[in-house]
Amino acid sequence: MINFRRPIIGLSPMDSVTDAPFREMIARHSTPSFIVTEFSNVEGLARGGVKMLHAFLYSERERPIIAQIYGVEIESFYKAAVMCCFLGFDGVDINMGCPMSKVAKRGSGAALIKTPELARQIIATVKAGVRDFKNGISLEEAGVNPLLIDEVKNMSELHGGAERAREIPVSVKTRIGFDKDIAENWMSELLPAKPDMITVHGRTLKQLYSGRADWDSIRRASRVVRGAGILFLGNGDIQNMQDARDKISEFEVDGVMVGRAVQGNPWFFTEHIPSVSEKLDAIIEHSEILANMYPQIWFVHIRKHLAWYANEFSGAKELRTKLIRVSTFADVKEIVENFRKENNL
Repeated sequence: MINFRRPIIGLSPMDSVTDAPFREMIARHSTPSFIVTEFSNVEGLARGGVKMLHAFLYSERERPIIAQIYGVEIESFYKAAVMCCFLGFDGVDINMGCPMSKVAKRGSGAALIKTPELARQIIATVKAGVRDFKNGISLEEAGVNPLLIDEVKNMSELHGGAERAREIPVSVKTRIGFDKDIAENWMSELLPAKPDMITVHGRTLKQLYSGRADWDSIRRASRVVRGAGILFLGNGDIQNMQDARDKISEFEVDGVMVGRAVQGNPWFFTEHIPSVSEKLDAIIEHSEILANMYPQIWFVHIRKHLAWYANEFSGAKELRTKLIRVSTFADVKEIVENFRKENNL
């Protein structure tokens, strides 16, 4: 069983949100039990998608850090698993919960709920990749695309090289069903593959993120998993740390993952309530991290993050209006400096 700091309250993966700069902000300002990357497509990696590797950048302060991957091709999952091991991750999570049409239409993400045999094959394949890494397989022997090998090795050296002594855990993040709640049956389908951890979001694919997460369904699912030596986490609509602790106790789960409540709030896991000045500092800090880490990427990727910081204080709406138009770090600094002057902050 995975040994996380308890109570287990981790940062949930969010597509186009939990990128490296966002995760760095979380790690600098609070202490989640673990952090998960945004998901990466195994087929794209298998075909040599060098640019996709930026999703796997991380700092040592993020540990324990788990890489999330998704797709449908068994062979591609194997190669991606070996790469994640070489990159020094503390775990590999398989996305079986993404409801986006472009993902589900290919049979991946939450669509895997409809193909349990394939889902079990994927888990077994990722576990085989993790095990083969521990037993000494090379990137070349694993069939990793030659376009990626040198870059993976270089990234590995940033973390002291690949540690062969451990076999990292393999987990699954999923939902309670595809178009209806089948959480208990779905858990029974996953159990034979023996993932080290299962996280269940309390909505079906059909619901997307609408309505309220069904925590009663999560509790029923947890009872199926109990006693199998598998950590079981719930996910959905958690508002704050006390809410997280209450749900762990009330709904009989080992822990929870938190997503949307952390947006614009890197202090979430410490329960610190930031001042306006601290939020403005965070806007600058987050922007500077992005500028240094991804100098070639247009600032459009950070606009939503900056808007999330600008909330619940006088003048926030006007500040957001300006921040969602920034194109450079210099733009951000100028806007924030002017706001401080205008508001005597």
